[in-house]
Amino acid sequence: MKPGLKLAFMGSPAFSVPALRALVAAGHEVAAVYAQPPKPAGRGQREQKCAVHLAAEALGLMVRTPKRLRGNADELAFFRGLGLDAAIVAAYGLILPQDFLDAPVRGCLNIHASLLPRWRGAAPIQAAIAAGDVETGITIMQMEAGLDTGPMLRREGMPIGPRDTAADMHDRLAESGARLVIRELARPSPPVAQNEALVSYAAKLSREDARLNFLLPAVALERLIRAYHPWPGALGLLGDVVIKFLAAEVVPGEGVPGEILDDKFTIACGEGALRPVRLQRAGKAAMSTAEFLRGYALPPGARFY
Repeated sequence: MKPGLKLAFMGSPAFSVPALRALVAAGHEVAAVYAQPPKPAGRGQREQKCAVHLAAEALGLMVRTPKRLRGNADELAFFRGLGLDAAIVAAYGLILPQDFLDAPVRGCLNIHASLLPRWRGAAPIQAAIAAGDVETGITIMQMEAGLDTGPMLRREGMPIGPRDTAADMHDRLAESGARLVIRELARPSPPVAQNEALVSYAAKLSREDARLNFLLPAVALERLIRAYHPWPGALGLLGDVVIKFLAAEVVPGEGVPGEILDDKFTIACGEGALRPVRLQRAGKAAMSTAEFLRGYALPPGARFY
């Protein structure tokens, strides 16, 4: 593929924005941007546009926000009528039916935030950190009807540091994905089939996943705290106080899982112990553990459940 292609861009969250901007900057014609419809948010529950929608408007691009694509004959006719060379997809949020996948001359290319076939699915960044992977990356793939099953076109690895959070990796991977898709459009790579024997899945996260289970080893909990920052967060319930763990370290210690062992806020886990580094109470500012302890006296025998 050469610069100046006619494209559609399909994405919704902040992760997708660098790729959209890069496509425009590279001289491609983005004929339409597809994004999730505005949704109620905040205390007033006013409808808010997603990050890609706002970025596209700032670039003067047409935005389409269909609630569904499957069975949507009018949207399919419009999509086909664009006469696209390709569609670039990055965390769009809707499944593309086969008719949509087949409409562009060169099909649909997906920017996926993992080194496929590891971590197919909705939350690959969080899954990689939680699993203790030392590397993740970006895969540009040719889309098929299956969930992240298509042939790989380009892959670029990226190390995961011992203190990296999902927020850290999100920003780096978003920029990497933007660079990589521009290269792929300029110089197409031969497709490489994924090795199905190496497939793993990253399930979609929900707020229910935020509650920490102190029966787990401290090493696993420290990874979860990094993986779930900033969303869905890593929460513990101490009495009737909800505490969000923003950062923690693994330290020696043993006791009943969830029990606070000392005045340094060391918490016993299923194996080893965890000591928070930064915390946040509901409605309060984030603070260091030392700051937290100055304003909150730990009751004797306190335990997270």
